[in-house]
Amino acid sequence: MTSAVPMTRTHPADEVWTDAGRGFRRWETSVVLGTRAEVWEWATTQVLRWGVKTRSGFSVEPAAKVACGDRPVITARPFGLVIREPVEVVDVVETPTRVGFAYRTLPGHPVSGEEAFIVHQEGGVVLLTIRSLTRPAESDGWRLLYPVLLLAQRIARRRYRRALRVRPVR
Repeated sequence: MTSAVPMTRTHPADEVWTDAGRGFRRWETSVVLGTRAEVWEWATTQVLRWGVKTRSGFSVEPAAKVACGDRPVITARPFGLVIREPVEVVDVVETPTRVGFAYRTLPGHPVSGEEAFIVHQEGGVVLLTIRSLTRPAESDGWRLLYPVLLLAQRIARRRYRRALRVRPVR
């Protein structure tokens, strides 16, 4: 099931992301999560319940299953600061081999852009793909901090790549 009229630029339903991201810093990566059916079931449940974000140190309110049009607030707490990041879910995809969603930032978010988290299967291998488009926020305060925010983004992305990895069963 995919949303009727996706407003996304990161296109979580598409295997190949072709948006050039003009005016944005474009980034995409994929990591292998595993090969078992249990990995697929666990990862798809996690991705649709904000698991990539929450397992990376963010909180999400409300922490319900994603749905198009939802407007949760993601909260980061670096160095004792509280940074609220308002977002809107703009696309959700749920097929037998591809599950994920995309959200765009709203005014008040430290950056402007969109992010997608997609769990998919390729030849029995379960992967997590992360797509991102980023540019400075409109707010002067956040705009001035953009170089620092890019560093914070690199740290968050490293955490995202590890968030849904499952330790091998022994």
